[in-house]
Amino acid sequence: MKHTVVILLTVGLIAVSGSVFAHHGAANYDMRKSVTVKGTVTDFVFKNPHTLIYIDVKGETGEIQKWQGELTSPNHLARAGWSRSTLKVGDEITLIGAPSKSGAAVLWLQKVLSANGAEIKTTEE
Repeated sequence: MKHTVVILLTVGLIAVSGSVFAHHGAANYDMRKSVTVKGTVTDFVFKNPHTLIYIDVKGETGEIQKWQGELTSPNHLARAGWSRSTLKVGDEITLIGAPSKSGAAVLWLQKVLSANGAEIKTTEE
């Protein structure tokens, strides 16, 4: 009986581990390209597993495009000086990152710039 429980637990862990490892990585993004968008923060989600920044970007004809930027975990960003109040709704920022392979308005962020062009560091130095 004891061996059966151990075997079932082991098989269960192996079955779940594939999806855990698959979550990490940049498979959804074209890391060979870089896209820059400038807009107004509409939401800032400083939660695990990834921090998300939502902005409205005004297109060439004046239409609003909704973009999402994805960053690493809040734990890593906190070491670089970030907190829940780093960005506020209404802030003007620029996002630079790798675009989604699907064509969705989503970026894996490489840089975040404030309204004055100063980089908001995303890694500790």
